[in-house]
Amino acid sequence: MTSGINTREMILEILLQINEEGEHSHIAIRNALSKYQFLPKQERAFITRVCEGTLEYRILIDYIIDSFSKITVDKMKPPIREILRSAVYQLKFMDRVPDSAVCNEAVKLAQRKGFYNLKPFVNGVLRTIARQMDELEYPSRKVNLVRYLSVRYSMPEPLVLRWLNDYGEEVTEKMLADFLEEKPITVRCRTYLNSVEETCESLRNQGVKVEPAPYLPYAFRISDYNHILALDAFIEGKIVAQDVSSMLVSEIANPQKGDYIIDMCAAPGGKSIHLGDKMEGFGTVDARDVSRYKVELIQENIHRTDSINVQAHVQDATVFDVESECKADIVLADVPCSGYGVIGKKPEIKYRSTAQKEEELVILQRNILDKAAEYVKPRGVLIFSTCTIAKEENEENMMWFMNNHPFKLESIDEFVPDELKSETTSLGYLQLLPGVHGTDGFFMAKFRRK
Repeated sequence: MTSGINTREMILEILLQINEEGEHSHIAIRNALSKYQFLPKQERAFITRVCEGTLEYRILIDYIIDSFSKITVDKMKPPIREILRSAVYQLKFMDRVPDSAVCNEAVKLAQRKGFYNLKPFVNGVLRTIARQMDELEYPSRKVNLVRYLSVRYSMPEPLVLRWLNDYGEEVTEKMLADFLEEKPITVRCRTYLNSVEETCESLRNQGVKVEPAPYLPYAFRISDYNHILALDAFIEGKIVAQDVSSMLVSEIANPQKGDYIIDMCAAPGGKSIHLGDKMEGFGTVDARDVSRYKVELIQENIHRTDSINVQAHVQDATVFDVESECKADIVLADVPCSGYGVIGKKPEIKYRSTAQKEEELVILQRNILDKAAEYVKPRGVLIFSTCTIAKEENEENMMWFMNNHPFKLESIDEFVPDELKSETTSLGYLQLLPGVHGTDGFFMAKFRRK
């Protein structure tokens, strides 16, 4: 380890934080790397890749370990479990690291962590896997499709079964494969401040690879850079990191100069700033969120982008704000959700889902939509959106809302690109699916108050 830091020990600590303490993966990785900012780029990349990969492929990795170990993964002590998982990830997916080095480093790490008596166990399991992994038989597609897809794409069986029922085999497999794809970050060029050409040129001058993202002329995918915070276009507020699916929300909202807009669950502020940009600095976007921490994230982005018509403050979306009653031209309710549409970016989501959590989320979403309805002016617009692909949270909530409030769906065909137009967009809603539409999984519906 050239930096004097044991990178594998860092990986172990990060994985324990995520899997044992419930930390979000992107936060655990970011915090660890910012603590050791002097680490060379290569070591930072290694840590990130092994942590993310071990998490993404956990079900497949556990299947491999359980096939060769007398003690099953769920019976192991947490540090040994994570040492083996990250080692198996390297054995299976990283050709650059010699198998012998992976095994030796894992054994040394077990000893460093005080598991001296388990060194032979760690050594034996990993050397057997290194020798025999290619001969391992995986579940058969013909015998048990759910089990096959679960192990092949490392997705819990209940989610696989549910999506097979909702979307069919072909679409489900496309989504599962897409969740495991490495994706460049997507950014929105702020066209009302700068031309797209100038912004892209600035990025390319710093060695960034810039490619058009689908659907929107101001959306681009960027790669081959060390840190977004070091890019001039980012520092100067010319770009905002945002998925295309999230950009489409502001397109269908179609704000007019001078509108008063409430964004109820706004952190980190990408949509609020986009809505403000679409009004070219006029009107007001009232960006709200539940905690001081979340509002500070929005304020950082407002400050960086110098968004003069966006303001942020703490307001719990489940608590009725009498001052806002019938005030807003547009209300955006991008409600908390299961997040199944962004599993590709936050893989721990798939391991933490439960039926009870989802039922609680639906109740929370309806509570927020109840309040949102009260803030919309007569003939005003309510946009309801989520980053999930769960029908209970999306279409079922949409129908519930229309049955309980004086709103009707309004066609969004005018605001979405031709490739996305369908029967549902003419009605007023759109479900984007990962692997099918080239975006995150995302749902949006547009209501007009009667």
